[in-house]
Amino acid sequence: MKCKVCNSEFVGRKDKIFCSVQCKNEYHLTLSEVTKDMAYPLDRILHRNRSILLEIMGPKARKKHVRRSLLVKKKFQFKYLTHFNVNSKGKMYHHIYDFAWMEFSDDEVLIVKTNKQWIPETEKA
Repeated sequence: MKCKVCNSEFVGRKDKIFCSVQCKNEYHLTLSEVTKDMAYPLDRILHRNRSILLEIMGPKARKKHVRRSLLVKKKFQFKYLTHFNVNSKGKMYHHIYDFAWMEFSDDEVLIVKTNKQWIPETEKA
């Protein structure tokens, strides 16, 4: 068998793919760094977009209609989202974590808080 990292020959179980712990660690570290390099910029955009929606909505509101220009002014990036769904009327909700938005027209956007914000047990009483 050949090591997946250094291509050296080794003896061991049939399903073994690394010759040593060092090669295994190097492989997983490299994989982790490549993933981090790709995901970090996107995570920053998603977190920024969520912060913009939270700022507009405030901590208590569940729904709010706003002008698209307000989101554009705050540099909201519409093409970045975590997931989407289509409601029973065929309208698409775009989600960023626990917020969603639906575009009604070129100038109007509905923002919705999709689930309750987590509150620590000590603050609920």
